[in-house]
Amino acid sequence: MAATLNLAPSSLPHALSQWNRFLDNASRQRLDQELFATYAPILASRCRIPPVTLADLLLRPVPPRSDMLDPRVPQYLQVLFKQKLVDTPSVLKALYRYSTSHRWVPPPPPPPQVKKEDAGGDKKEAIRWGNSYPSEELIFWRLARSVSQGGGIANAREAVEVVRVLARWMALFSDIAAAEGFATQASLVTKAEVESARQAFMLLVVGVCESAVVVEALGKDGAKLARRELAKGLDLFIPTIVGAVGSVAQRLSLWRTQTLAGMEPVVEQQKKEAAEVSGYMDLMGMENFQVPEIPVVNSRAGLYIYVGAALVGRPLLDDNALFTYLHNRYQGDTQTTAVQLILASFDVLANSVFRNEGSKTGHLLKSYVVNKVPLILSSLAATSTPMYPFDAQFCISEALGQVDTNIFPTLSGMFDMPSNSSFLDSVRQDFCFSCLLHGLVTQPAIETLLGDITYQSLPDEGRYVKEVLVQACIQDPEKTQKFVGELDNMNGNVGAAAQAIVESIINLCRNKETMTLKQLCGQLASKPLSLDILLLFNRPQKLLHSLCEVLDNWGGYDEDQGEYQPVYEEFGSILLLLLAFIYRYDLAPADLGIRSADSFVGRLWGKGHLARPLKDLTEQEKSRLGGWIHGLFDTEAGGLGDELMSSCPPQDFYLLMPTLFQQIVLALTTGHLTEEVLKGGLEYLVDVLLLPSLVPALLYLSDHLRTDTPQSQRAIIRILHLILRPNSMSTEATSMLSSVLNIVAKPLEQALRSYQRQDPKSTEIEPLLKALKENIPLSRRTGGADHNELESWTSTQPANGANPALVGGLSLAVRNTVQNLIQGAQNPPINGMPSSYTHRQILAALKLLGARRLLAILLDELRAQNDVPTAPVAYDVVTAIVCAPDTGNEVPTQEFGATPVEPRQRRMTLREALKHEAEEWKLLQKGHDPVMAEVVVRLYRRVEAQMVPPPAPPAMLQPELGGLGGDNVALGEAMAAAAAVVAGEHNVDAMSLDTAGLDGTGMDLDLGLGSAAGSVGGLDMSGDDIFSGLDTELASTFDAGFEAWDTMNL
Repeated sequence: MAATLNLAPSSLPHALSQWNRFLDNASRQRLDQELFATYAPILASRCRIPPVTLADLLLRPVPPRSDMLDPRVPQYLQVLFKQKLVDTPSVLKALYRYSTSHRWVPPPPPPPQVKKEDAGGDKKEAIRWGNSYPSEELIFWRLARSVSQGGGIANAREAVEVVRVLARWMALFSDIAAAEGFATQASLVTKAEVESARQAFMLLVVGVCESAVVVEALGKDGAKLARRELAKGLDLFIPTIVGAVGSVAQRLSLWRTQTLAGMEPVVEQQKKEAAEVSGYMDLMGMENFQVPEIPVVNSRAGLYIYVGAALVGRPLLDDNALFTYLHNRYQGDTQTTAVQLILASFDVLANSVFRNEGSKTGHLLKSYVVNKVPLILSSLAATSTPMYPFDAQFCISEALGQVDTNIFPTLSGMFDMPSNSSFLDSVRQDFCFSCLLHGLVTQPAIETLLGDITYQSLPDEGRYVKEVLVQACIQDPEKTQKFVGELDNMNGNVGAAAQAIVESIINLCRNKETMTLKQLCGQLASKPLSLDILLLFNRPQKLLHSLCEVLDNWGGYDEDQGEYQPVYEEFGSILLLLLAFIYRYDLAPADLGIRSADSFVGRLWGKGHLARPLKDLTEQEKSRLGGWIHGLFDTEAGGLGDELMSSCPPQDFYLLMPTLFQQIVLALTTGHLTEEVLKGGLEYLVDVLLLPSLVPALLYLSDHLRTDTPQSQRAIIRILHLILRPNSMSTEATSMLSSVLNIVAKPLEQALRSYQRQDPKSTEIEPLLKALKENIPLSRRTGGADHNELESWTSTQPANGANPALVGGLSLAVRNTVQNLIQGAQNPPINGMPSSYTHRQILAALKLLGARRLLAILLDELRAQNDVPTAPVAYDVVTAIVCAPDTGNEVPTQEFGATPVEPRQRRMTLREALKHEAEEWKLLQKGHDPVMAEVVVRLYRRVEAQMVPPPAPPAMLQPELGGLGGDNVALGEAMAAAAAVVAGEHNVDAMSLDTAGLDGTGMDLDLGLGSAAGSVGGLDMSGDDIFSGLDTELASTFDAGFEAWDTMNL
């Protein structure tokens, strides 16, 4: 390369100096990627250096900045790669030279011919990065994409160089796996980072091996040494990845034994024979593959797993999806379905008690049992057929007879319960009376079911009907606030009330009655547990789309507007409720029904917590920012007036909040803002008028408390003290501040604890954590595991006498959970506790291990149970885990004429991983593992059988069992009037959710209420799809690794 560049020897030191200076200045001044791309070719035209030298300059550690690579280095590297100033072998060589992995591998002994004094005389310790794994992972991924797209390896010379340096990398990863120091001294975080880097490296290895340029280059006579080194590297590397990603190991092994070995003349005849042997298998399709039958059983654990997964985060008990699953699972046997559903529901609630998940988690589960299950039973009763008659009272009696009386006592047993168990002591009684309200049991049967005489009675108002409630709310908006207060009830009427509240909000949004909306939204935002109940009976998109429309098209700025403060208050209260939903459940744009990414809500969702450089602001935005700074902190400006607010619509104000706080932190750090002036300005922000704006502000402060300079961190702490611990506030402001803290408590707590680890002697953090203590349990309900759970699972160790090859950690915790579920379902107690289970563990394993690796664990357990009596139950348990609903993997749908908003990258699901594995059953069969091929195909068939949509289900209508009073004619007229007012006819539905995306088919079994959608996060690394051009299957194998670069909610 030096010859082709015509470099004179004397010019190289000067070129090195110029490039070194340029790269150092770019890093120090945080030069944007676009400007770097402009300057780099100019310098390259004047000072040319070889790619290997340039890559070395960019990637080498320079003390004292040798802890981690600068986050901008991969960006600069990408620019240089696109401009062909560096290439794939040069990058891999430099990355290898300075990799942290060398620290864990003992250096080889010096050659025997080297004299002792020469070996130790001038020897200098090699400089390595303190932690290069995150950057290695990112660079490996980008190189893999480039190679897969055909641009990463230009010619045969580069191909041979890449192969030889990859062989060195494979040996290095193998040495780490065998290094005793790494196994005993490396932290869990370091091990996870090494694993993520290794997974990205796997994809690069597969891409290089299957590259046409590489295969052609290796086939030449002059590549004999490269072939030998690659074969040796693969022999070392493949055994270390068999347990992690078996399919990739198998793929590389096949390439090693067939393609690479086939380049040697000796194996030509062996290739021909192997092709003849596999020819028969290639002609057979999976549908013709015969596997030994194992009986299908519907264990108590299967539905317990499904229901628990549906309620572990945002409620996902969609009516049609649940009906589909139950229909396929029990084949239309509604009585068995009802008994098993009641048992599973009580089991999930009992499990939460024994896991000490607290009353805040139990509130949703208890409401589900008392308020939702009777509605599902009513729906099942409507499907009764002569072949499958349905006796609701018999089913309820049969199920309650198997419910643990120690957790859910009868009336007489309540007196023997300890005083601290009052949360659950009335569940059995409340459930029975809810069933009575919906006509599922008779009054005389209540005493039999409860085992004693009861003095409880049905609600005085009778059974609610949604349409009647909607009409009442239209006539008297204060009724809606009354129904919000009733969401905590356990009487069977909550479902209708929750649906009526949503219909009322939609109607208020349609009519732009913002004053009433303000009061209702403020009330709901202050009750996070009530949001759970709303979503138990409503899809989020149905409610939140209307709120988004109001906020996006806010029309409170007329020319003759008298006061602007009420406009800000109304806007803020509505937005506060929307933000409460978004952050509590980690909702995506599809869940909100956002019409466009450029809308106010779309921008707030995507970048609402990010500050913008002043140079990127328009003149109008700079003027508004300056106006707010003066209004808040200039004592001579007269404070906040209508003139300021009239010049800045509330949407623009909220989008400016992170930038405003960036300037506040900067001013405080540089001494331009005194403590007194700061305190006076923040007093405006902790008042009702502007309090909701603290959500994006506090999220910005949380992010920068982790990464800013010590001076800025101390300024942020001072600001947080004034916000979280104000001297005096009104009752309304105190309630609203609590609502704000409910939203930001979790990320703020994590940021504060991160700072506390940096400065353990600081005494300023504990008071802030104490101020957040009551808000943290209410901050999130996403199904993510908390720190203690994750630490417990990842520290799981094999029992004494266990298989020495068994790997501990999260993998072993999942194995233990599956085994406990199988044993508990094989021998269920007649009246006892279910096996301990939380679907958070499966979700955490999906994120940390990936779908392929988690599936491999489940398949190993099935294989171990394949020839024992527990095999039928084992398949039912694993099938339920694969079929379980997950908000993170719903398929986005477009409604309301919405323009698609760029979704987060979705993780591969267990079902998708199983599908890929099943499609490769021939490789398993040819690979001399026919038992695993049978296990995979059998499980795949069972999963698909339970997820396929059945014939169109009957409409789930609430039978007319009562209402708010009046005869049937008057009731019908009231319902018709309510339907006319809200501009649409609605069925009197027991529940209103959908199945789109949950049955795996994309089919919407609509009941007149539309379809839901959701998506979850991934990573946009450089503005384009990093997976474009990659093998979809391989990319999906490693997609869980990218979750670490997104907001990872564990």
